[in-house]
Amino acid sequence: MSDLKTRFLEVYSVLKSDLLNDPAFEFTDDSRQWVERMLDYNVPGGKLNRGLSVIDSYKLLKEGKELSDDEIVLSSALGWCIEWLQAYFLVLDDIMDGSHTRRGQPCWFRIPKVGMIAINDGILLRNHIPRILKKHFRQKPYYVDLLDLFNEVEFQTACGQMIDLITTLVGEKDLSKYSLPIHRRIVQYKTAYYSFYLPVACALLMAGEDLEKHTNVKDILIEMGTYFQVQDDYLDCFGAPEVIGKIGTDIEDFKCSWLVVKALELSNEEQKKCLHENYGKEDPACVAKIKELYKDLKLQDVFAEYESKSYEKLIKFIEAHPNQSVQAVLKSFLGKIYKRQK
Repeated sequence: MSDLKTRFLEVYSVLKSDLLNDPAFEFTDDSRQWVERMLDYNVPGGKLNRGLSVIDSYKLLKEGKELSDDEIVLSSALGWCIEWLQAYFLVLDDIMDGSHTRRGQPCWFRIPKVGMIAINDGILLRNHIPRILKKHFRQKPYYVDLLDLFNEVEFQTACGQMIDLITTLVGEKDLSKYSLPIHRRIVQYKTAYYSFYLPVACALLMAGEDLEKHTNVKDILIEMGTYFQVQDDYLDCFGAPEVIGKIGTDIEDFKCSWLVVKALELSNEEQKKCLHENYGKEDPACVAKIKELYKDLKLQDVFAEYESKSYEKLIKFIEAHPNQSVQAVLKSFLGKIYKRQK
């Protein structure tokens, strides 16, 4: 494990301890144990990419200078706020979707004795973020900007989740609702803001930058987040389960995936009929027909072309940015996701 990741995980323990001893609430042993178990189960379990990228980005903005202990703690605390936000979304998402597993273990609400208490746990996770920000950033000149940023991004993500839920209403499986602009809107709001823009925006604020002056950085990161989700959609169908760590179910789940949107665009009437008849069905034979159709439509080639065009476009935008250290941050993000297999 890298040194930075070790430090990052140490900061998690400190933040958790602060929250479990928050003077605003008188904890009992039972309630403290519940919150600790809930945090350990839901917050640090993922790849931690979003959180770690706050530290990476801040370091690049400081042009590679060694970070002081204080800077490591503060950038880690912001990284953890993003991981807390992610945990809050996922706990509630899993309930809405009726999911069974997350990160290779049962969803939190599926754990015996948790059930619908998980909804309140989600609310608690959300409320921990301003507690962390208050404790560590209250005296900073950018404190209000941080609060504003987290509120803004949470609102955008919740709206993205809403479009996703109402577009894929259960019982109303209507493929004609799916199109590239709809796919793009869902992805932009539901994923790109909090996964791509938020970590860099946190680092920029810490570095004393004004976010209003960096709208082009936001645009590039949203574009990158869209490209990332298209990769995700592609890997759900064509990635190897042992590499991506899960068995894709976008076809069965009637997801508004880039692949189905592209397939609708490229299909003749006969193929469209096949899509409408088989998409969103649990039956493995139906799933196989959809995958076969994707192969007939050469969606693997269509994706490869999309990937290289997106990369060229992003590099062009990034290299047009006047600030070298901001360029370095954006290139580092792109480098991590370009041609990824998982």
